Amino acid sequence: MNNLVKKIGPLVQYTRQLAQEAEKLYTVDVDAIIKSQDNDPDRIEHCLDGILDFCFDENMLLLFKKLCRHYYTIDPVATSEYVYIYKDMWDNGD
Repeated sequence: MNNLVKKIGPLVQYTRQLAQEAEKLYTVDVDAIIKSQDNDPDRIEHCLDGILDFCFDENMLLLFKKLCRHYYTIDPVATSEYVYIYKDMWDNGD
């Protein structure tokens, strides 16, 4: 068991660091979309697609929710689909 922890530990740390870097980058995009009231579905969905990969991280999940709230006013059906995708990927029923 200790051997497994030693092997997985660096991977977990790297994943956390990657999520922190992604948060910095995506925060800029999300804030720009919201500030400019951008309603381009391609831009918003591209951003949501990227954020979804990191929704294991609480801060990225908050960013995902923030952008979903904005997108819901533009396309509630597409936003609902993203929520279902999130649930399918990350929500383990806890």
